[in-house]
Amino acid sequence: MTESHPSDATALGKCKGPHTVIIARGDHIRHFTVRPWLATAAACVALSAVTAYFGATTYLVLRDDLMSAAVSRQARMQQAYEDRISALRFQVDRITSRQMLDQQLVENKVSELLNRQAALAGLNSKLAPLLPRKAEAPSPAPLETTPIRGVAGALGFQPETERKPSGDGLSRADQADRAFVALNRSLQSVETEQLSNLTRLTSDAYRTADGIETALASAGLEVDRESGEATGGPYLPSSHASDFDTKVEELGEALDRLQSVRTQATSLPLANPAAGSPVTSTFGVRTDPLLGRPALHAGIDFRASVGAPAVATGKGKVVSAGWNGGYGRMVEIDHGNGYATRFAHLSEIDVSEGEEVKAGQIIGRTGNTGRSTGPHLHYEVRKDGSALDPLRFLKAGRMLRDFL
Repeated sequence: MTESHPSDATALGKCKGPHTVIIARGDHIRHFTVRPWLATAAACVALSAVTAYFGATTYLVLRDDLMSAAVSRQARMQQAYEDRISALRFQVDRITSRQMLDQQLVENKVSELLNRQAALAGLNSKLAPLLPRKAEAPSPAPLETTPIRGVAGALGFQPETERKPSGDGLSRADQADRAFVALNRSLQSVETEQLSNLTRLTSDAYRTADGIETALASAGLEVDRESGEATGGPYLPSSHASDFDTKVEELGEALDRLQSVRTQATSLPLANPAAGSPVTSTFGVRTDPLLGRPALHAGIDFRASVGAPAVATGKGKVVSAGWNGGYGRMVEIDHGNGYATRFAHLSEIDVSEGEEVKAGQIIGRTGNTGRSTGPHLHYEVRKDGSALDPLRFLKAGRMLRDFL
């Protein structure tokens, strides 16, 4: 039983003083006093114990679920990291493969361009022996782009680096493609220029050969074509031959013809033996100045003072150099193909028999020796011993001045 003081309220909850608890068991009676703070502390302890019990019970119940969730979260994080690493490794492999492919493409393109450049150089070597002195072989136009061997290095192309865009937004591979396009255009322009030069040179060779033949024909001189059979017609290349090879063949044919007619023309005595001196007597029948009777004048006479130079009118070999009757001091030159020239009435002879001379070389000095009425140069042209009109040769020489 519990005892309380009369002044206290009957309700335990409203009691401000301590409570006395009496426990009677038979003859034994015990009592103790319960203070309010002690009751409150005991209640708090009991509540804490109950809370701890339920918390421990809940933890034990949910521990497996929490551990499973943590393990799953760690596994998901690990899987995400592995996926990221695999993605990065794949990207690296892809970039490396792309760079290796780009490098292979660059090397192939460089090799192709080098082969084309070597081919162009070889074409010039084919042209060199064909062209005469006045017709130079066409040379490739200078490339305005990066040299072929330095394209990859100039672009900084390396297989182990990533393709970084340049300032204009283009990757190095794109820059390499642009450079190769420019080089291809440049080489194509060189090839086009070479074909154009071949066409021009062929046309010039035929035009020059025709001009030489026309000039010689107008002077009554014929050119031997050195052809066994009469053939001709336009040149139609076969389908399997390249444009350059066919044009080289056509140019070679044109240059052969030009060389042939030029060689024959230069072997003819076409120069003037006394340039600047007037002709005082022409070829043909005239009145003999000493006898006063008609006579054949086998050459032409140039008015010249004693000591004026007399020059060879073409290359040849001196076959006579000395006194020759009415010719006085005379020089005769054999020019081949039956042609010969004579220079008479010289006061001085500057060559000797057997000597090789060329056109324009001084062979003596004009004078008044032999059957002559005054200082002058008597000049003759002969074909197989027969006298020809030298004016025809002088006319042809003037016409051929621009061709030879």
